[in-house]
Amino acid sequence: MIPKLPLHSPRWRDLDGVKAEEVKALLEQLASAAATESGDEWRQTWTYLTGGLMDDGVVSDGAYAALPHLVEAAAALPPEQTVDFWVDMGFIVTADHRPPVPADLEAGFGAALRLAERAATRSLLAADIPAQVCAHLVLSCVALAGHHMGEALGRFLDPQESGLLLVCPGCGSDTEIPTFFVDPARPPFEAPGLPDPAHVRQGGHPWGEVAVALQEEALGEGWEPFLRVARDVAVAGVSPETPGQAVLCLVAGMVAVRGTPQRAARDLAHQLMSLTGYFRCWDCEQTWTIADGLAENPDGARPQHRPTEAWTDSDGSAAVVESAAAGPTGEAATRFRRDDDAVVAADGTPWGRISVFSDSAPGSSGGVNSLTVVSRPGRPTLVAGAGDRGVVCLWDVADGRLVHAPLPGHRDRIRSMTALPLPDGRVLLASGGDSGTIALWNPVTGQPVREPVGDWPGGVTGMCTATVPDGRTLLVTATPRGAVRLWDPDIGECVGRLNPYGSPIQSIAAVPISAGHTLIAASDTAGRLHVWDPAVDDPWEPGAAVQLSARALADADHRVAAVAAVPTHDRTVLATGDNRGVVMLWDLATGTPIGDGLPVSTGTAGLPVITATTLHGGGTVLVTGTLHGHRLRVWEPETGVVGHIALDVALTCLATAGPDLIVGHDRGVLSLPLTRQ
Repeated sequence: MIPKLPLHSPRWRDLDGVKAEEVKALLEQLASAAATESGDEWRQTWTYLTGGLMDDGVVSDGAYAALPHLVEAAAALPPEQTVDFWVDMGFIVTADHRPPVPADLEAGFGAALRLAERAATRSLLAADIPAQVCAHLVLSCVALAGHHMGEALGRFLDPQESGLLLVCPGCGSDTEIPTFFVDPARPPFEAPGLPDPAHVRQGGHPWGEVAVALQEEALGEGWEPFLRVARDVAVAGVSPETPGQAVLCLVAGMVAVRGTPQRAARDLAHQLMSLTGYFRCWDCEQTWTIADGLAENPDGARPQHRPTEAWTDSDGSAAVVESAAAGPTGEAATRFRRDDDAVVAADGTPWGRISVFSDSAPGSSGGVNSLTVVSRPGRPTLVAGAGDRGVVCLWDVADGRLVHAPLPGHRDRIRSMTALPLPDGRVLLASGGDSGTIALWNPVTGQPVREPVGDWPGGVTGMCTATVPDGRTLLVTATPRGAVRLWDPDIGECVGRLNPYGSPIQSIAAVPISAGHTLIAASDTAGRLHVWDPAVDDPWEPGAAVQLSARALADADHRVAAVAAVPTHDRTVLATGDNRGVVMLWDLATGTPIGDGLPVSTGTAGLPVITATTLHGGGTVLVTGTLHGHRLRVWEPETGVVGHIALDVALTCLATAGPDLIVGHDRGVLSLPLTRQ
């Protein structure tokens, strides 16, 4: 007998979700079924009652009084008749919202859980159970044993769904693997290590017969090590300290042993055993056990710091990855957050200050759509930004103050900007409008050098600056209709054309290959990458341009959506980004990729925005995000270290000024340091 609240106690009136009369009626039906070893009337009453015990994931306090009565009665039934009862119990004890057990009901409810664990385990061993129900029952047994892996009960066991949603134990971000559940013929990774022999449950437990039932041949060739782990877990009694990976071996093993029909049970067991692997969080880029991602705040969760097979968040395929952005010493990736006007590192220590540029988007409700940095010899570096009303702003990068009144020039939104350092030492600022107009500005005086000219349909979607070996500096403009033109900034005339195929251009960048020679790289709307040499008169002639390796692009399934120049200590290389968040680096002398690149990332997937800079120590940093997104990845290609910045604004454009990152967003411009101050 276990302690129970008497059904005639007035205490029932203080409890929510159930009445004593309802409990009494169900007890009578359960007693009748036990006496006759038949009868299903109690099932309908139980189903009705569970709606009061747990409503929309919230357990009522009346459940703590009712369940000791009902568990004792259900435990007296033949074990094959109570499978569904114990599964429902599992859902109740792992509900999202469970109020504390009232002190006067605590002893009875605790005793009911121990009895329920023993009875549910008997049902697991006695009944022929459909494979999917068997998985639910095993997890319910685990939940009744008090192990946190029972929380996985409602997370992934929908036979119609192939996807898996995990929660990162480190940063709390969701990682979705759309096609996780497949039926592997052999294990895609090694079995987890055996549980610590010291983690043995004290005071007796009902799992001994489960250990006997777990035969190594149940899953087929190659899976024997997983069954050995499962047996050790059962022998130890599913101790609360047992790693989640090991408990999932037990769950899958019992589905293979007790589920029906046998083939379906084995297939499902193979799928469930895949849950003993690893996944890489798209956000903090650390690698965790899938078991830790299934439970909420699991005790003892630690990122994996060794190369391991981890599931990505893109297509569900397994890939060998390093522990999330580990540097050469194996340290975890740095994560940043904004605290008022400060940047704070993951360990809570200050990183630097955020500078909010004054009057970031004067007269504009659409924020800043384009940025460029104007570096002038012997003068402060300026940042130029433009919003959706044709107004150009110039700020001092040191303090974020406006150095001129806003400069009106275009009658429409400015979509692109670039600085033009000329051979005579002057630096001009070029801007391109939504209706195809181009303007030149003197950033020192704030006066226009040339009024906006041109009227090309589709607007000027990209600008960059090219130098050619004859000493000229040319302005390069691109439109979505495929016109890529070369302009002489002094005379304001078109002096050449690129892009002979006329592919619609969505991103363009200038990549220096020597002191006086620049190549132009551009991505079109079909995801193709083009490289041109502006020094040759005939656009069909390649000159010094080498196209990127078609095989490397195809092997990576890399459809380029954005390009950027990346300075390194000895040369400038090309960065390409796609809509999945992948960034690759390329040597334009050979057209071949450099290193492994930055992998897929759901949080920065979409139309990419990329910028890069060289820090004072000579290291290269590349920053990437997605248009209108709120997260940035900060990547050091030489070391592989990746940091993360979460913004409270919607990203529109990026630039760098030395060690500072300049962020254009939906409400203005801000800067923050890329190195600790």
